[in-house]
Amino acid sequence: MRAFTQRLTLAALMAAVILWGYQASAQQTDPFIGTWKVNVEKSKFSPGPPPKSGFVKYEPTADGMTKTTADLVAGDDTKQHIEYTAKDDGKEYPITGMPTVDTVTVKKIDANTVERTDKKDGKVVGTVTRRISSDGKTITVTIQGANAQGQPVNNTVVLEKY
Repeated sequence: MRAFTQRLTLAALMAAVILWGYQASAQQTDPFIGTWKVNVEKSKFSPGPPPKSGFVKYEPTADGMTKTTADLVAGDDTKQHIEYTAKDDGKEYPITGMPTVDTVTVKKIDANTVERTDKKDGKVVGTVTRRISSDGKTITVTIQGANAQGQPVNNTVVLEKY
């Protein structure tokens, strides 16, 4: 029994090391991985009002996907939590926290640019393009589509490495 327990412990330890190695490798190859803070002053929101604050986190998963989590505080102090896990393979993945979007498709344009297509009930409702600066310290996110009131949205959000 003791030998079995030791093998089980060793297997669990090896799995943890492999996962950690994968995540460390993904962080080195994907410049978006990390936590980013919204710079409200450098961003443009049309229509407004802008959020008071926000953070976006991109993290690798064990199965080669990227988990994206965004936490925003609106001008009226309401909080919004958006989350999805996707691969840049052109397939649809579920998203939560956005009443106007239920699935996203992610496509890598080049090493520094990723495009997300937002859909609601199978219909394209917007696009989100993120580009990372050459120094890796800033992401510029362009959001085009419509809000819950049907108004056109054309936002440029500046994210800075946190």
